[in-house]
Amino acid sequence: MCYETSQLAYRIYKEAKRMYASEEEIAYLKKRWEELSKGDEPHFYHVSGFSHPKLAALISENGKLDINKFTWGLIPHWVKNELQAREIWNKTLNVRGETIFEKPSFRDAAKSSRVIIPLEGFFEHHHKAGKTFPYFIKRKDGKRMLVGGLASDWVNVTTGEVEKTLSIVTTKGNAMMSEIHNNPKLKEPRMPLILSDEDTAQWLEGEENDAQALIEPNVDVEFESQTVRRLSGKNSVGNCEEAQEEYLYDELIEPPTLF
Repeated sequence: MCYETSQLAYRIYKEAKRMYASEEEIAYLKKRWEELSKGDEPHFYHVSGFSHPKLAALISENGKLDINKFTWGLIPHWVKNELQAREIWNKTLNVRGETIFEKPSFRDAAKSSRVIIPLEGFFEHHHKAGKTFPYFIKRKDGKRMLVGGLASDWVNVTTGEVEKTLSIVTTKGNAMMSEIHNNPKLKEPRMPLILSDEDTAQWLEGEENDAQALIEPNVDVEFESQTVRRLSGKNSVGNCEEAQEEYLYDELIEPPTLF
C-alpha cells in the first residue's frame, strides 16, 4: 500500500512538460501554482496520509491541464456530513486499481476525475523477525514519480465549503516491491500506480478501458530503494531531508558465509 510519501512542491508545475504541455500551458500552470501556494510551497520529505496533508496534483479539465491542492483521503461527493467524511477518509488514502470502477466510493471519480500526483518517492516497511524496517523508494533517474490518483470534490453542507480530496491508486508490486513489501497480513505486495510520461494523457483523458489498461506495475521506469531512519516514534527525525537518507540496520545485513 502507500500511506507515507514525499512531495517537494518546488516548481512542481514543471512536471507538466513531461506530459507534453505547451509553453503557454506551463506559463498558466506557473501562475496558477503561485496563486495556490502564495509563496509558501509545502515540502514533504516524509508525510503520513493519516495526517491528511494537501498534495499537489495535475488534472485535465475540458482538455486543459490544471493544477490544484487536494487533501489526501478521498471523500465521495455523496457523503452527507462532516462526521461521516472524517470516518471515511482514513479508509480512502489508497484504492486498488483493479476495482476503481466498481467500488461506490471511487467509481464516479474513476470515470471523470483522474489526476496525476508528482511525488519524490514513497515509503514502505519490510518485515523481519517480528520487526519492521522503513524503506524509501524513488526513481533511479532522479525524476519525480508521476502517480495516478482519483479526485473528488465534497461540499461540507455545514460550512458550504468545497473540499478537494484525492486517493492514490495502487497496483500489484513489481519484483523489487516483492522483496520489500512483505507484510504477512497482505496477500500480495502493492505499490502506487506509477505512470510513464507517455501514458499520462491516457490516464487523465482516456475511457474506462484506456485507464484500466494502465493498472499494471510499471516496467519502463527503473527504481531504487534504501532503508531509512524510523518514520514514527521517539526516534523519528520528522519532516526533513534526513528522513530520506540511507540508514543501515544490523538486522538486515547478511552475515558472511564460509562458501
